[in-house]
Amino acid sequence: MVPFLLLCSLVILACIVASCLSHRLGVPALLLFLALGMLFGSDGVLRIPFDDFSAAEQICSAALIFIMFYGGFGTRWEAAKPVAVPAMVLSTAGVLVTALLTALFCHVALGYTPLESFLTGAVISSTDAASVFSILRSKKLGLRNNTASLLEMESGSNDPVSYMLTAVALSMLGVGQSGSILWMVVSQVLFGAALGAAVAAGSIFVLRRLRLSDGLDSIFITAAAILSYALPAYVGGNGYLGAYLAGILLGNARIPHKAPLVHFFDGITGLAQIVIFFLLGLLAFPHQLPSVFPAAVAIVLFLTFVARPAAVFLLLKPFRCTLRQCLLVSWAGLRGAASIVFAIMAVASGADIGHDLFHIVFCMALLSVAVQGSLLPLAAHRLDMVDQEDNVSRTFTDYQDQRQMHLTRIHIYPEHPWAGRSIEECRLAGDTLAVVVRRGEESIIPNGSTVVQPGDILVLSTPVYQEEDGVSLREMPVDEHQDWIGKAIRELNIPPSVLIVLIRRSDGTTVVPKGKTVVRKGDVLVVCELEDSAAG
Repeated sequence: MVPFLLLCSLVILACIVASCLSHRLGVPALLLFLALGMLFGSDGVLRIPFDDFSAAEQICSAALIFIMFYGGFGTRWEAAKPVAVPAMVLSTAGVLVTALLTALFCHVALGYTPLESFLTGAVISSTDAASVFSILRSKKLGLRNNTASLLEMESGSNDPVSYMLTAVALSMLGVGQSGSILWMVVSQVLFGAALGAAVAAGSIFVLRRLRLSDGLDSIFITAAAILSYALPAYVGGNGYLGAYLAGILLGNARIPHKAPLVHFFDGITGLAQIVIFFLLGLLAFPHQLPSVFPAAVAIVLFLTFVARPAAVFLLLKPFRCTLRQCLLVSWAGLRGAASIVFAIMAVASGADIGHDLFHIVFCMALLSVAVQGSLLPLAAHRLDMVDQEDNVSRTFTDYQDQRQMHLTRIHIYPEHPWAGRSIEECRLAGDTLAVVVRRGEESIIPNGSTVVQPGDILVLSTPVYQEEDGVSLREMPVDEHQDWIGKAIRELNIPPSVLIVLIRRSDGTTVVPKGKTVVRKGDVLVVCELEDSAAG
């Protein structure tokens, strides 16, 4: 057990170092993860024997759940909405067109049987969101015409379609799920979408009412992500579709502690990518790659320069996408983790395949990430598709401005000194900005002449406080100070160096206290104090 844990920690640390080196070398980090896996594998330096496709399928499929879930959770619907329709068309019909064209090429040019050709086309028909956005985000590339949002949504949502086509192909080969092909497709979509949405709705309901702590809500969302896959898969639905849809609904819902959740799943997804690509490298036998290299190169060339562009131009041109945008979207069709996982699934199923599908797909992913991935930033610049004023990270639901700004909500009661005054007359501090005025059901973007009325809720943007030296916050239960119960804040004997900044009531509500605020039994007072004070 201890040697296994030691090896796992060393592998993760090596992958982190490789990720840091990838920025300096200009090589995609995922490619280095694959190389490390091959280095540790049977033909590598450490010669770790591993050829268990069934175990690899289980591990990689579990890791792919979190990649799919975060693909939805990190999608900012507001940015993706303008390109949602073309993205969904490309992620469904585009996957089918790519699979069929590739299958035709494999049958005519390589001599595979029709079913083997269809299986090969299905396995490699989807683009890899992890590969595309690890490159775009590492280079901090913003793209014109909402292209980043288009790629994000298309590459994040096309894996379930590729998985469904792979399942259909395996069924036609006599393995996997049996029965009507039509019912298989309908049940995959129906159960996947319905149960994924149901898990998301239930999770949103629980998170809004239970008010879980920062740690528990991360665990809860992790369980919800797993459930959104497992529940549809258990009844014959598409688990990856359920996970992706649940991620979108949860990621764009108003739930507590959303920013920490985004960063938590960003880390989990990074670990999942390390696990998948390292394990795939470990599973590969480099001495077998030369025998499949010609076929892999032929398929990659056809896929890159014929099948993918044909699907993109056929489906995006009706949406008036520019020639340059179509060319960039075509080039960004990288193959990656999902394709290799589906190839592992095909091999583990026991299907009678007349060629080395796993190593062909592995070699294709290697070439795709190494060549297409490395040249993607150059292609974006050459096609003049780079938006210098934007950053691809804004496509993701980060919920935290890079300038560390904080939003504050102020209720304007009738006696408030700002009631009846314009924003200009309120004389806000120089680093404070009035962002929104909520007036009943109406939201108003204010300017200097906007008059604040009694009953309004004013949302202000202020810089986050970061200089914490000498200042600390701590909780003070009222039960420890029974003589405070029923007294107003101004009546309490509190040292001048201590300030009560928040009161958490026993019913879960929070109160920003004033001098006349009365302390109740069960309250928890959040106090600010200087560390060298004798308060308390």
